[in-house]
Order: sequence, then structure tokens, then C-alpha cells
Amino acid sequence: MNEQNDVLLIEDNEPTTYEDVLKTSESEKWLHAMKSEMDSMYENQVWTLVEAPEGIKPIGCKWIFKKKTDMDGNVITYKATLVAKGFRQRQGIDYDETLTRCAMLKSIRILLAIATHYDYEIW
Repeated sequence: MNEQNDVLLIEDNEPTTYEDVLKTSESEKWLHAMKSEMDSMYENQVWTLVEAPEGIKPIGCKWIFKKKTDMDGNVITYKATLVAKGFRQRQGIDYDETLTRCAMLKSIRILLAIATHYDYEIW
């Protein structure tokens, strides 16, 4: 847990805050990943910027940083994801619908093939 009582599930060598990103030797790669995430959200019209109603505190957000590696542990991609602190949201007030990332059917088929090959029990 950190000072905001958020539970963080991260690798030791990944930054946890924007300030940490700026202190790393890989800061340019992380900043590029953050820009890519913001560009993607803009292009996909993820949100509409509006003025906050009087007396309402906007929901906070947090950057999550992950290094995508190959099988040998070599970093392939730096991934930055901007997420809302959803535990403070209330349905019907802060949001009307939710969106979750979905697994590709191809990925599920691969996992099932591996499970079948090694005779794993699926339940």
C-alpha cells in the first residue's frame, strides 16, 4: 500500500508515479508510452471534458506502468495506462456504463491448447 492506501501490484523496477518516471534512466520511453496512451484516448473519444459542477470533486486518476518483456526478460514495450480511481465512483452519478478489456479468442484457444497438451484440469 502507498500513502493513498492504493494496493500496488508491480515489479520492483517499474515506476509507481509520474515523479518516479522522471527520475529513471528510461524516462523518455515512459513519457512516450504516456503520450501514446493519451493520444489513443483522444482518438477513441474516451471522455468528454466538461466543467465540474459546483461542490463536486472530480474522480482522481493514476498512471500504471508496465514493462512488456519477451521470454528472456528483455523489455519489448513500455506500457503506460491511465486509470480512474474507480473505488470512489458511484454508478449513475460518476458513470453510466463500464468498459473492460476483453481477451482475444485466439489467446483463449492457445491457453486451452496448452491445457489440453499438458492434461491440465480446467474448472
